[in-house]
Amino acid sequence: MIESLGIRYIVLFMAINNPTYFKRELDLKDYSQSAFLFGPRMTGKTVLLEKLKHEKYYDLLDPELEIALRAQPKQFLEELATLSAGSCVIVDEIQKVPILLDYVQIGIEKLKLKFFLSGSSARKLKRGGANLLGGRAADLRLHPLTTKELGQAFNIESALTYGTLPKIQLLVQERKIKDAIRLLRSYHTTYLKEEIQAEAIVRSLDAFQRFLPVAAQANAQMIEYANISRECSVPMETVKDYFQILEDTLVGNFLWPWNRSERRKARPKFYFFDCGVVRALQNLAGVPLVGTERGFFFETWFVNEIIRIKDYEERQHKISLWREGEWEIDILVEDGRGPLIAFECKTSKQVKNGPSLNRFRKQFPQVPLIVSSLTDANKRKLENGAFIYPWHEAIKAYRNL
Repeated sequence: MIESLGIRYIVLFMAINNPTYFKRELDLKDYSQSAFLFGPRMTGKTVLLEKLKHEKYYDLLDPELEIALRAQPKQFLEELATLSAGSCVIVDEIQKVPILLDYVQIGIEKLKLKFFLSGSSARKLKRGGANLLGGRAADLRLHPLTTKELGQAFNIESALTYGTLPKIQLLVQERKIKDAIRLLRSYHTTYLKEEIQAEAIVRSLDAFQRFLPVAAQANAQMIEYANISRECSVPMETVKDYFQILEDTLVGNFLWPWNRSERRKARPKFYFFDCGVVRALQNLAGVPLVGTERGFFFETWFVNEIIRIKDYEERQHKISLWREGEWEIDILVEDGRGPLIAFECKTSKQVKNGPSLNRFRKQFPQVPLIVSSLTDANKRKLENGAFIYPWHEAIKAYRNL
């Protein structure tokens, strides 16, 4: 017993003190072709890339290198020409010098090289008309840590309170809570400076700064553009553009209604990509969850976990919410043949959304409906045919789908 505890202690110690310890679900070694690797800041893109065997590594966060390649981009091709076929080349933060993508294409087609190209989003590349390689490179996403990646170190309360960004989780596990909170508080400042201001994504940074905390308050709720417009004193059409910027820069996702008539009403929900980041935007970094907050953040975490699994396992699934009039179910997963499974999130002992569950079961009697519970320890089956699963069993149900 003592020996097994000792082994577990060593494992946890390694996880805490070695930021490369997390075994990510996205394994770049599995890809024989070139790939873009996009993901929000601090998700661990650089750590993942540095672990790959490579012949050349270009870090465009190095200002001298960025300036040099902006001035003489052909130098990049000349250096590539010295490599043998099959060599791996990494370009970190490719959006800093988009013209390099023209030479990347030459490197793929003529020099037979493999590239991994990282960035926080493809927005600047797309808006600037950059060469996105026309299918010559896979489009990969890196997210905050999943339950599988954290393994025994995963704690649901920690995930809801602090999020699961790798650096934040390491600090929390080391009990450096104040450092974790400081880093979370600085996240949106870094995001505004490096992603929004530096790339000139918006005309008025002040307006976007007013919008961001108001948008955070609307997390996991039906977006009412007019209300948000009034609260942050930004025109409604601009608010819509700002939400699109959040999605394009990968710090959040829309969930649109599955029902087309509902979708025409343009009332999606919006989920920020990480609970810790959105709580910091709400000035609640590290503050214990209370009341209805718990429900919103559990739903946020669960939705994001489903999206992460879908991306990493390359599933051809579409994630929507189901809404019909006053009835609503949090998540509906479908493929080209139609709905596959649905999830409703709950944090209390009671099932408070009974009428919606009944309505959904009536419309889709063959589609499994699982209530993902934060509090239940055992599975149950309700009279209407829906199931209540502990949250980790609900996640497993999607993985096993």
